[in-house]
Amino acid sequence: MSNVSQHLISGALSGFASTVILQPFDLLKTRIQQPDYLSKHGHNPLSPQSTLIFRTARNIVQSNGIPGLWRGTTASLLRNVPGVALYFTGLNQFRTFLATSPYFAPLRAPSSSYSTSTLPKLTAQGNLLAGALTRTTVGLVLNPFSVVKARYESSYYSYGSLSEAFFGLIRSGPSEIFRGAVASSLRDAPYAGIFVVFYEHIKATLSSAVSSAPESAVVSLPFLHSTSVNSVAAASAGALATLATQPFDVMKTKMQVRSEMHYHGLWSTIRTVWQHRGVAGFFDGATLRMSRKIFSSAIGWAVYEAVLMTMHSSRRTD
Repeated sequence: MSNVSQHLISGALSGFASTVILQPFDLLKTRIQQPDYLSKHGHNPLSPQSTLIFRTARNIVQSNGIPGLWRGTTASLLRNVPGVALYFTGLNQFRTFLATSPYFAPLRAPSSSYSTSTLPKLTAQGNLLAGALTRTTVGLVLNPFSVVKARYESSYYSYGSLSEAFFGLIRSGPSEIFRGAVASSLRDAPYAGIFVVFYEHIKATLSSAVSSAPESAVVSLPFLHSTSVNSVAAASAGALATLATQPFDVMKTKMQVRSEMHYHGLWSTIRTVWQHRGVAGFFDGATLRMSRKIFSSAIGWAVYEAVLMTMHSSRRTD
């Protein structure tokens, strides 16, 4: 199996696992971000976000049962499985290319003989550039799927089927197909860049700590140690990157699910949110997105790297 195929399969499995498990987080985040101001839907805008999350979840369960929390899962899978697969594959290819440059290659190889990864090693600048450009490119290509995903999760649209949603979007023209693309890029570029930098740094630090542990503990369960290191590193990096980019996620959701003219441009959307909600409005759904990103990063990167290491081990033994 080729190197590209390995990364595509690993990324697809990663995207599938994290999407199915964590879809309720995405659904609730979209529902909380969609209104102009929360009091319009019977909620006090000054209520703790945990109270609002509980009320939103309770209303969904009362109306559609527990399965209602997984509304939009199919649309999410259509966006996230190819999206994660393409992102991981493109990221690896770009990092491999940058590793050939003296400017982006690390000055020295990691001193530890214990490794939790088969991915290329780069400087912080290289990881920042690779993460930002790859994530932005994949996001632009798959933006139509992101729009359908957001609208499926929203309570403002009642699609009978996915085909109805896609054909309706296509008939609306390019302006609808790429709704929220700028906000998505402004969110995705710094998120991915920050994430990859912190992920690799935290992973290297944890790997060094593991390698200094008693040798018997590392050798006895190397797969478990690798998965634990990668999960903790990804969860930590996901939390930091999410907090830094939350306002742009709010802008993206507003632009993709609202039809009013004041949501048809990035600056008019920012102005509208500011007028209705102030600073707090730019962090609507932050708790859910933070939770979702922590878990999805931990699951996604652990699955991705574990599948890659398994494939590499199998290839060496053949």
